[in-house]
Amino acid sequence: MNPECPRETFILPGDRHRSRYVSRAHYMRVYRKRRLLKSYHKSQRSDWETPPDLFAALDVEFHFTLDACATPQNAKCPRFYSEAENALAQEWVGAVWCNPPYGHGVGAWVAKAQESARAGATVVCLVKATPDTQWWHQHTPHAEVRFLPGRLRFVGAENAAPFPSCLVIFRPPLTTD
Repeated sequence: MNPECPRETFILPGDRHRSRYVSRAHYMRVYRKRRLLKSYHKSQRSDWETPPDLFAALDVEFHFTLDACATPQNAKCPRFYSEAENALAQEWVGAVWCNPPYGHGVGAWVAKAQESARAGATVVCLVKATPDTQWWHQHTPHAEVRFLPGRLRFVGAENAAPFPSCLVIFRPPLTTD
């Protein structure tokens, strides 16, 4: 028994936090609380509108002609593909803005961006900075990556994103004449 604490404390095996728990019930209360905190990072939505100031600054540099992932309400360019038009099945030409739906399908969007750049388009993708993913290792070595400072606050979001963001920029290959 610990003389400073009237009850004996113990560390559960395999507890990476090395927290001291008074009982199994205490451990379960702390565990549930941690799970609730982690669920804060999960959103019911995957389609977040690009912050206007970020897009405006990039548009000055790239002069976008196509928004590849948009709705009529949040399109950043006069020409855009909505979910109904399936942008992954369309041809991307010119200067393309792509803020894909956040989730497990990001790799397909980044692959399409890389493919479109090989065909002559310049594609700028706003994605989570997740260098531990398979798509990151497959596609970003062929692109320019710009990590954004801080956490973005997407249009309509109560709080800033719980993850860092970056721009992955695919440019057409240089031709030698």
